[in-house]
Amino acid sequence: MVPAVFTIFLALLALSVPVAVAIGLASIAGIQFFSNMPMLESARQLFTSIDKFPLVAIPFFILSGNLMEAGGISERLVNLARALVGGVQGGLAMSCVLTCMIFAAVSGSSVATTFAIGAILIPAMVRYGYPVQRAAALQASSAELGVIIPPSIPMILYGVSAEVSVGEMFIAGFGPGILIGAALILFIFVWCKVTGHGKRDGEGRLELAVAFKQASLALLMPVVVLGGIYGGVFTPTEASVTAVFYALIVGMFVYRTISWQDLVRALQKTVVSTTVIMLIIATAGLFAFLITRAGVPAAVGNWVAANFDGPIAYLIGVNAFLFVIGMFIETGAAIVVLAPILAPVAIQFGIDPVHFGIIMVVNLALGMITPPFGVNLFAACTVAKISYDEIIPAIMPYVAVVVACLAVITFVPELSLWLRDLVYR
Repeated sequence: MVPAVFTIFLALLALSVPVAVAIGLASIAGIQFFSNMPMLESARQLFTSIDKFPLVAIPFFILSGNLMEAGGISERLVNLARALVGGVQGGLAMSCVLTCMIFAAVSGSSVATTFAIGAILIPAMVRYGYPVQRAAALQASSAELGVIIPPSIPMILYGVSAEVSVGEMFIAGFGPGILIGAALILFIFVWCKVTGHGKRDGEGRLELAVAFKQASLALLMPVVVLGGIYGGVFTPTEASVTAVFYALIVGMFVYRTISWQDLVRALQKTVVSTTVIMLIIATAGLFAFLITRAGVPAAVGNWVAANFDGPIAYLIGVNAFLFVIGMFIETGAAIVVLAPILAPVAIQFGIDPVHFGIIMVVNLALGMITPPFGVNLFAACTVAKISYDEIIPAIMPYVAVVVACLAVITFVPELSLWLRDLVYR
C-alpha cells in the first residue's frame, strides 16, 4: 500500500495539486483501493488528527500577528530598530533582521512577518540605494526567524506530533534564533562594507528615546506572552489568547489604529490561514496513520540502525534529507508526517527530542527561502514587485549563512538546551 500511496502523492504534486489536497487524496486512495479498511476510517483519522488541544494556539497566534500588522505595531518596531542600529553603515538592512526578531516573538508565522515588515522596509531599503532583489532576499531570510524564535507554529506542530512539551520547544528556540539573527546582521555588515551600500542609513531615523517610547507597548507584548508561559501563569495555548487580547486592546483603544473594518479583514485572513494549516494537519495525520499501520516507522528505524553507526552520522543524514524535503514540501506538513518517524529514532541514538525538534524546525524553515517552493520568497517577491527568478541569485548567500548556523545548532546541543535545562530542570 505504501508505495502506491507515495506514487499517487508524488504524481499529484507533479500536477501542481496543493500539498494538503495531494496528501489527502493519496491517503484516501490508499484506504479505498489498497487496504481492507472501511472508508469511515479516513473521516475518523482526519478528525483525530486535529482533535488536540495545543492546536488551538495556532489560529490565535496567527490572529495576533494580523492584529499587530493592522494596528501599526510593526511600523513602531521598525522605527525602534532603526534608532538602535540605523547609525551604522548597513543599519537599515540590519534593522530588518532586528525587527523580524522582535515581531517573531509574537506572530509565530514567517509569512505574516514577511508581509508586515517587508511592506515597510523593502521600499525603504530601495529608496536608500539597496538593490531591490537584495532587499527582498534579506526580508525573506529575516522573516524565517518567525518560526524559530518562539512562539512558533511549527514548534507547536512538532510538540503535538512527537509528544514533546511545547513550552520546552519554545524556550529552546531562543538560542538558535539569536544565533541566526546575529549571523545575518554580521553578514550584512561585511557585505555593506565591501559593496559600499548603506552609507545613508542614518538619515531620517528617530531619536532612540522617542522610538522606544512609541514602541514600548509593542515591546511589552512578547514580555507578557512569553513571561506568562515561563512564569507558570498560563500555558502556551492560553498565551496565544492573551496575545490576541493584548494586540486588540493596544491597537483599538490605545493606538486607535485598528478600525472595525481592519478587525474584520484580520479575522478573514486568520480564518483562511488557519483553514489551510488545519487541512494540512488533518490530511498529514491520516497519511501518518497509514504509514504507521504499514510499519514504516519501524522499518525506517531498522534501516537507520543498520546504516548509521552513531548520532553524528544520523544527524548528518537527517539534515541532508530534511534540506531536500524542505525545498518541496510545506514546513507544517513535513513536520506532522516526519516527526513521528524521525524523532523516536533520534531518541534511540540518545539525542534529546527537544534538540532534535529544533534541528527539524530550523532545517525545514530553510525550505521557506530555498527554491523552488520557498513561501517566503513568493511573499517577498509580491511585496517587492519583482519576478521570482530575480530573487533566486540574491537569496543564495543568506541560505549559506543559515546552513552554517544549522551546523552549529546541530552539533552544539547546549545552544538549544541550556536555557531549557535552566528553566525546566
